[in-house]
Amino acid sequence: MRVRLELSYDGADFSGWAAQPGRRTVQATLEAALATALRIDPPRLTVAGRTDSGVHATGQVAHLDLARETWVEFEHSLVHRLAGLLPPDVRVRTAACAEPGFDARFSALWRRYEYRVSDAPFGVEPLRRHDTLGWPRPLDDQAMAEAAAGIIGEHDFAAFCKRREGATTVRAVERFTVARSGFLVLVHIQADAFCHSMVRSLVGALLVVGEGRRPVEWPAGLLRSRERVDAVPVVPAH
Repeated sequence: MRVRLELSYDGADFSGWAAQPGRRTVQATLEAALATALRIDPPRLTVAGRTDSGVHATGQVAHLDLARETWVEFEHSLVHRLAGLLPPDVRVRTAACAEPGFDARFSALWRRYEYRVSDAPFGVEPLRRHDTLGWPRPLDDQAMAEAAAGIIGEHDFAAFCKRREGATTVRAVERFTVARSGFLVLVHIQADAFCHSMVRSLVGALLVVGEGRRPVEWPAGLLRSRERVDAVPVVPAH
């Protein structure tokens, strides 16, 4: 049986999603809890998109394959059992039998990120310090929104990505918006997929525009580059 999991996690104390020797990761934590809950060897999870250190999730999707008899035994108790085994910074919200042919990675239609920036003179509210970046200078959110609009569409995002051998950097950005609520600037970006560091690099480019150090046309102009552009900052994972 293929089982679809919907997950939430606070990434502040994780070294990202992917299991790594000697590091606390979301994948390894979940796989260990699943092994205990299901009384099996640690299963291998496939995720819709691997996240970096410090990145949080509210609707991450993963799948694992189980023997039918194991799923029948634990179908109605798995979520509750995992709640008692997992640390408080990661939750499995649902566990359900997947549709035939489902794959958490390849069946995903899009991925969506929210990036939060505060340009308040006092910094960031203490309770939001793990998911909001403090910015020391005022930001022009209207200029940032105009710059973001120029990125929408299918492009080669090599200028904004850490290249991986043999991997394409062509992506289709379906939504890229900037909105303000008081001192809080909210950036939303949705695409078919993202390459390594793409989201944090795109936000970094918008912040350069928001400060007035570059014109609104600058981020879109970088799409002509076929190499990573060093002038684009990679903002911290929040």
